[in-house]
Amino acid sequence: MSLTDRAIEQIRELIRTGALPPGSKLPPEPELAAQLGLSRNLAREAVKALAVARVLEVRRGDGTYVTSLQPSLLLEGLGGAVELLQGDTVALLDLMEVRRLLEPVATSLAATRISDEQLAEVKRHLDAMRAARDDVEQLNAHDAAFHRAVVAATGNETLLTLLEGISGRTLRARIWRGLVDDQASGRTLAEHEAIFDALSSRDAVLSHAAALMHVNHTEKWLREHLRNADPVEDGPQASPVHG
Repeated sequence: MSLTDRAIEQIRELIRTGALPPGSKLPPEPELAAQLGLSRNLAREAVKALAVARVLEVRRGDGTYVTSLQPSLLLEGLGGAVELLQGDTVALLDLMEVRRLLEPVATSLAATRISDEQLAEVKRHLDAMRAARDDVEQLNAHDAAFHRAVVAATGNETLLTLLEGISGRTLRARIWRGLVDDQASGRTLAEHEAIFDALSSRDAVLSHAAALMHVNHTEKWLREHLRNADPVEDGPQASPVHG
């Protein structure tokens, strides 16, 4: 472990033990360095690294604070990491496998917790997907919002952040473009309708089955197309894979 890594671990330990709880202000750099037995340079580097990881927030002219440490904040880098894997076929299929393990369970849980207002939001995005027809950009955007609304209904912020992260904006756009080109978007919309119908009935088992069928079909499509696919051409303009 490098000296910087040790410095990072020392500050993390202060946070873990509650000596520096969420929202608290760190001592000034000279004091922090002395407290941890570090040079000021090491303390500064550790703070920078933890700021990048969203554990600390540096406020100019005010000091450095521990963030809220909420899962959505700490895990927000996951989506960026997934975007870097777009050229790695094995990694993409691994991500789809993780999604297949998590999303049906999340949808099942949502069926037992979803409110009328949350269900209405899911329907609003489903209606928008129907209206979009072959507009990939709109299909993509409302598909993302549809699945986000479903998982948000679980009330589990960590689960929501993980599933959003592994979906990946570029891969989602790639799948929708392929589905439209293959004239398979109608089937995929029908799968979304099945998920909505199951949620409407508050049937956890049916919701799990509908979501599993949807993810399985998407994974099968992806496996087939990755065999002969060119490198991903989607640029940063692609919207936040569900398909």
